[in-house]
Amino acid sequence: MQNTKTQETLVGLFVACGIASLFFMAMQISNLGSFSSEKLYNINANFENSGGLKVKSPVTIAGVRIGRVVSISINKDDFVSVVKMNIDSRYKLPTDTVASIYTAGLLGEQYISLDPGGSEQFLKENGLIDITSSAVILEELVGKFFTDKVSE
Repeated sequence: MQNTKTQETLVGLFVACGIASLFFMAMQISNLGSFSSEKLYNINANFENSGGLKVKSPVTIAGVRIGRVVSISINKDDFVSVVKMNIDSRYKLPTDTVASIYTAGLLGEQYISLDPGGSEQFLKENGLIDITSSAVILEELVGKFFTDKVSE
């Protein structure tokens, strides 16, 4: 009888550990893991197409996460996507920084990659990144490929 209770307890612990690890992996994949810093500042970038970019998507420089996307909205005047980002205050970005939207991994999670320029001046709170590169839309590329092949 004692052996059975011990086995049941071990199996229960094993199942609980399995559920906890699945929850942890889901949080990592869904990009909801915490990114906390005491001091952040906001910057904005306008993209013609933000693709599948989502709130809480990472903002990186050279593969290092320095911030997160806070909001994505549309500018009603010129119909471009306005992306607001929180950046860790330890990283000062030059005014000629380039922002590009890239896809990471097989799941298609999108993120913003920043390429700092060489300007002596830095972006301030709510500053705007002027030079951007929009997301690549796979459907558009496939459509162009087939259109080119049909026209040949």
